[in-house]
Amino acid sequence: MTVRVTGKVVTPNGVVRQGCVEVNGERITAVAEYPSVRDGHWILPGFVDMHTHGGGGRTFTTGEADEAREAAAFHLRHGTTTLLASLVSSPFELMRSATTAYRPLFAEGVLAGIHFEGPYLSAARCGAQNPEYLRDPSTEELAELIELGGGAVRMVTLAPERDGALEAVKLLTAHAVVAAVGHTDATYDQTRAAVAAGASVATHLFNGMRPVHHREPGPVVALLDAPNVVCELVADGVHLHDGMLTFVTATTGPDRAALITDAMAAAGMPDGEYELGGQSVTVADGVARLARDGAIAGSTLTMDAALRHAVAAGIPVSDAARMVATTPARAIGLGDRLGALQTGLRADLVVLDDDLEVVRVMRAGTWLE
Repeated sequence: MTVRVTGKVVTPNGVVRQGCVEVNGERITAVAEYPSVRDGHWILPGFVDMHTHGGGGRTFTTGEADEAREAAAFHLRHGTTTLLASLVSSPFELMRSATTAYRPLFAEGVLAGIHFEGPYLSAARCGAQNPEYLRDPSTEELAELIELGGGAVRMVTLAPERDGALEAVKLLTAHAVVAAVGHTDATYDQTRAAVAAGASVATHLFNGMRPVHHREPGPVVALLDAPNVVCELVADGVHLHDGMLTFVTATTGPDRAALITDAMAAAGMPDGEYELGGQSVTVADGVARLARDGAIAGSTLTMDAALRHAVAAGIPVSDAARMVATTPARAIGLGDRLGALQTGLRADLVVLDDDLEVVRVMRAGTWLE
């Protein structure tokens, strides 16, 4: 049975003001003009969050399948139809057990994969990562996790200056796992070496990175300058000034800028005390910070809120749609299956009102009740 969703359809080529998305089964069968539509809702591709640690009071960081299922369901209600479960720096035993626990959720399609943010990170730029667990990259550990995951391990963030990092990047990319640069004190040249080895994502650009200096550009400039690197951005007004958000987007274009939430369990929850990677987090006025030193500890964002923030900062809706769906889908190797309102792709879409608030969500052709 064909379902027609009409309104202002945001496609990779722009906005069809009087548009229609036709869906049959799990697929988009047509995207076309529909002249009888008047002042319809916005229709965007389902959001793709390549970096989130939890939400709705639930977390991905402990490797518990029930928690992960509920966190994914929370984000789905906010329009995120595809996400990676991001862990934080942990002992290898937890990385193993999480991979085992999340493999069935990956097979089921609840998760698009696992993202290990650490533990192969810089102590000097650890941010809210637990310094107790930081260590040099291990190709033996990574090879074991990749095999254990059976395709579930999708991305690993590491610091390129650590011993063994370039070998790790090469191993990851050889197995179609995305190597991301983040939480790093690397020089410009060390970062360029990681990109040359295959790194293709900048983990929350600027945050957890050596700052830009005119005599040592550092990782930020190297990543911005690399044509094959997608730069993650946390559009919450806390992680980044709006001027920096729009500057990066203008520099890279929306095809190399991906909005992420970097959300932790407190997303969608009241202010209070929470936990991230074994560390106490205090949330006040919606901002999560480590209790020990006040470092920003992820966010309380949802992807629909990130979209609204980006548009309010001056990014056109059509560009923002690429940044919340098309670009991250491509960055994690799923661009041929989802992430755009395009014939043949999975029918994931979000219907938004004129304030860009979520009205309805469809995933794989089925409306979320």
